[in-house]
Amino acid sequence: MTLDSKARSAALMRAAQSALLLVDIQERLLPAIAAQDRVLANASRLLVGARRLEVPVMATEHCPQAIGGSVPALRQGLAPKEVYRKTHFSAAEEPAFVARVAAVGRRQWILAGTEAHVCLLQTALGLRALDYEVFVVGDAMGSRVEANHQAALVRLQAAGCIPVTTEMVLFEWLHHAGNAAFKEVLGLIK
Repeated sequence: MTLDSKARSAALMRAAQSALLLVDIQERLLPAIAAQDRVLANASRLLVGARRLEVPVMATEHCPQAIGGSVPALRQGLAPKEVYRKTHFSAAEEPAFVARVAAVGRRQWILAGTEAHVCLLQTALGLRALDYEVFVVGDAMGSRVEANHQAALVRLQAAGCIPVTTEMVLFEWLHHAGNAAFKEVLGLIK
């Protein structure tokens, strides 16, 4: 039995249908996040994998004048036009952001970042309300308190967002071992 294209789309992330959104991984916020090293390492892997597999990337910065910009490890891989500065906790509450998302032209949005229970959660719920498929990368997101991170994952899943891991994203984007980027992306995981 084979899946029809709609079921396949809902079940699997595909590089040609996906976009990566890095939510508020910022200089003054990240140091307060539990498991910050894991969050940054996996967000970095996703960013490199997205670039290699031609997956569009966006990043948000919440009130960067107060919290700082994206951390240098990510900022160096982002073009200025890919960074959206916001004041709403949910980027999806900002019409200019929603217009940028629509302009990307992808139905699947893969989210990583901080804080899981505030800006990432509210942005993910907003994208779901706009009828996008939303995947939340549990090992590439975090909160100051681990209980908030876990509660966010539960709530996001209940709202129709799909919890995934960094490896799930990368392997589903690759789709098969014959992909020209296979060895390079595998190197990100090992």
